[in-house]
Amino acid sequence: MIHETAIVEDGADLGDKVHVWAFTQVRSGATVGEGTTIGSHSYIDTDVTIGARCKIQTGVRIFRGATLAGGVFVGPGCIINNDLRPRAVNADGSMKGADNWTVTDTHIDTGASLGSGSIILAGAHIGAFALIGAGATVTRVVAAHAIVVGGSARQTGWACHCGERLQEDDEGWRCLVCHKTVPIPSQ
Repeated sequence: MIHETAIVEDGADLGDKVHVWAFTQVRSGATVGEGTTIGSHSYIDTDVTIGARCKIQTGVRIFRGATLAGGVFVGPGCIINNDLRPRAVNADGSMKGADNWTVTDTHIDTGASLGSGSIILAGAHIGAFALIGAGATVTRVVAAHAIVVGGSARQTGWACHCGERLQEDDEGWRCLVCHKTVPIPSQ
């Protein structure tokens, strides 16, 4: 389902049962997996890969170089950028062209959740089922299942597959809601 006001450019690859809502643009070269929903007023740049069954909320900006695995949640207003040293002009004052900047890849692993208004800087890697708090700025690697919050995101705990906070006991890290034990990487 593509809303009549959405722009899906020729060369964009949309899987089955993808929904693209109003005033959203999906650029040529973007790949969107089956069952994914992209909310209104969003922008998916060229060469972005979005896995199956992702939920992209309203007002999201995902720029070239981003790869999202399946089952990723991207909250309203989230930005995933791609340039570590953004400039509009070169040192001599001339306009910076498409050929004189470097796209830095960013990876979001299976089941991760990016909170509303979070900013994911180029080169970040967010592990599976990590939970990024609303408004957080992520500048580096976030471990699988980590919960990070803040202006410069810092870890405050570990998250289960179901999204609940893990608790440590004698057998490791366990979810008190779904009762799974989750292997946590050594520090």
